[in-house]
Amino acid sequence: MSISWSVLPSPVGDLLLIAESGALTGLFFSPHKASHRHWDEVRFSGTENDDEIVIAAARSQLNEYFAGSLTVFDLPLRPTGTGFQLGVWERLQHIGYGRTASYGAVAAQLGLVPGASRAVGLANGANPISIIVPCHRVIGANGSLTGYGGGLERKRYLLDLEQGNALF
Repeated sequence: MSISWSVLPSPVGDLLLIAESGALTGLFFSPHKASHRHWDEVRFSGTENDDEIVIAAARSQLNEYFAGSLTVFDLPLRPTGTGFQLGVWERLQHIGYGRTASYGAVAAQLGLVPGASRAVGLANGANPISIIVPCHRVIGANGSLTGYGGGLERKRYLLDLEQGNALF
């Protein structure tokens, strides 16, 4: 199993893309909550390769996304997490471009008991494929922007971009 990686400059800072066995396994901001570990590990154990098929496709699609011309990503993804986390991340991909959902709404859509929003928030925060698995689209029940591993400034930028309000 060979790990390929690439760094993509973007309007929200450098993005670390990681691919293994034909699927995207990571997209991390710099800085990002605990991302320094991923940046260090992948540079030690992987190979920088902007031309790897999945990485090249991700770079292209992310550039289109930031240009405002792509609203749905079409990439093979393979995030690593618990069964619960994988279920939450799958549900996040159903929150449409330019839309948001509360942590409680995501919990309800997953058929979880009331009060499970905290567990959804923890899974959301552990998402290893930021932007493409749109954890930035999850907000507080009162519409507030709550925690985001990449920082609230990035979350606001991504939401504004998707709603046509981003300043470049």
